[in-house]
Amino acid sequence: MGWGSDFSARVASRDLTIGVIGLGYVGLPTALGFHDAGFRVRAVDVNEQVVARLEAGENPGDDPQHDDLIPAAQSDDWRVSTSYRDMIPDCDVVLVTVPTPVNTDLTPDLSFVRAAGASVFGSLTKGARTVVVLESTVYPGVTRELWGGLLAELELEEEVDVELAYCPERFVPGDPEHGVRQVPRVVGATNEDVGEGLAELYDTLTSGGVTYVGSIEVAEAAKVVENVQRDLNIALVNELARIFPSIGIDVEDVLSAAATKWNFHRYHPGIGVGGHCIPVDPYYLIQRAAETGTPAELISAARAVNRSMPGNVASDIRSILAANGVVQHDARILLLGWSYKPGIADARETPAEPLAQALRTSGMSVEVWDPYVDPAELPVDLVSPLASPFESAGFDMAVVVTAHDEVCDLDWAALAEVARHPLLYDGRRVLDVDAVAQAGWKLYLLGSPF
Repeated sequence: MGWGSDFSARVASRDLTIGVIGLGYVGLPTALGFHDAGFRVRAVDVNEQVVARLEAGENPGDDPQHDDLIPAAQSDDWRVSTSYRDMIPDCDVVLVTVPTPVNTDLTPDLSFVRAAGASVFGSLTKGARTVVVLESTVYPGVTRELWGGLLAELELEEEVDVELAYCPERFVPGDPEHGVRQVPRVVGATNEDVGEGLAELYDTLTSGGVTYVGSIEVAEAAKVVENVQRDLNIALVNELARIFPSIGIDVEDVLSAAATKWNFHRYHPGIGVGGHCIPVDPYYLIQRAAETGTPAELISAARAVNRSMPGNVASDIRSILAANGVVQHDARILLLGWSYKPGIADARETPAEPLAQALRTSGMSVEVWDPYVDPAELPVDLVSPLASPFESAGFDMAVVVTAHDEVCDLDWAALAEVARHPLLYDGRRVLDVDAVAQAGWKLYLLGSPF
């Protein structure tokens, strides 16, 4: 059981039992991936409904790619449970894939990592050298400091009872080309042999390659920096999308011109940044920097820019309504899309919610249609869910929030017929401008002069 000199041989023969803690958007595809790679899997989630659906062979998540991958029944190769004590003692390697959100004051919330660690360490077999890997995004030092403290409380020893490691998830939900079986991974571990062995294990999961990078802290920092960099780049183009229209220039024209240079990296402005990673991870590095007394001014500024975008779009909408003689307090706004990215139902940190809040604060009513999000999951105290956009007869403006194919390919002529005012705001710059105009809409574009 656990780590031993025969670990590599057991990887090659698929004679390992892999535990996965947390069966959300990271844990479920990870568990399915290792099962598909030929390993025994023991999966744990504290949500009884998630476990019940998996036991019934159903997909409990938002990503339709998993619909046909769920094993139809429990077996020695695939078991799911809400009980740590039933599962952890069987495992050679345990992967912890629980959420790492931020609190209301934007500080890191490590309660899920702490709780999962306590449950795993409290359930493992002493002396087994079970390998426990954190995959959740944290700031450098969390794995060793937080979990090291739990081991001390439980009188467990590293290299005797447990081996700690870190391997951050990187895949993109809803993107079949950058899924858990394709993306490159990095592994950090105190014990170099363990790190190299885990690289061999993860190499059976992904075709993208796996690199042992040394310490746990290096791997933790790498994950945070990956998303901080994206947040900075997005913040730049979002800020440009506010500057250039004010001087009569379309930001997309500028970006297209700049992209003719070979080393320019093209990003696109939008209503805001959503999802579990980009709008959350920078706060973990900001927190760590604050603890060391080091300023994180650029990272903090980028977060402020991206958080301001829903409010900026609400300001655009107010200006457009006023220019077209629409009384703001009587206005009805139809949001097309609610999830944070196209093709999935995941609405975590979606910019649609603060946009809706800003519109409601201005006295407008807000209706929402999203072809993926269950209307029952929408905040009915904030918006009116629709089963179809054509139910919204008499709206004053439609806003493209999420670039779902179903949104982009709408029958725009038919939708214009049910509008009180055929005003359309493309917050993702994805529509065919000429086709939409021919369908009867007065179109406004984020980042373009009005």
